[in-house]
Amino acid sequence: MIGRRAALAAGLAFVSLRAAHAADTSKPQPELPKEKVTIVTKAGVRHDFDIEMALTPDQQEVGEMFRPSVPEKGGMLFDWGAERPSQMWMKNTLASLDMVFINADGTIRSIAEHTVPRSLAVIDSRGPVRATLELAAGTTAKLDIKVGDRVEHRLFTAKP
Repeated sequence: MIGRRAALAAGLAFVSLRAAHAADTSKPQPELPKEKVTIVTKAGVRHDFDIEMALTPDQQEVGEMFRPSVPEKGGMLFDWGAERPSQMWMKNTLASLDMVFINADGTIRSIAEHTVPRSLAVIDSRGPVRATLELAAGTTAKLDIKVGDRVEHRLFTAKP
């Protein structure tokens, strides 16, 4: 039992150190592989983006940290692998973002616009989502992207 507790404590310490290291590094992660994402508004207008894919826990921990800007038609998609609540923050994130929280069927559940750079405030999806899409701040308002619009990407399955 003592050995099991020591192993658990060591494992938790390693996870905490790894997270602290990832969060405290002072440079952005290398550009991640990109894929096309299309957002279709209720009016049928299509907006294409070339998005970096944050698929691993390490990629997701660093995200957009230390990047001075986000390209106008770029951003980052965080795939959670299954529907779950998404809670993001802006620690070490220099550029304001619009965060789009996406259901498993590709519909937009919620949007957080103009997030505050370097803030430790939690930005919540307000329910379980399959993914979170980060775009340059102001993108959703400029393109009239709203809750209920549809995101087309291989991760999302449309309802029958």
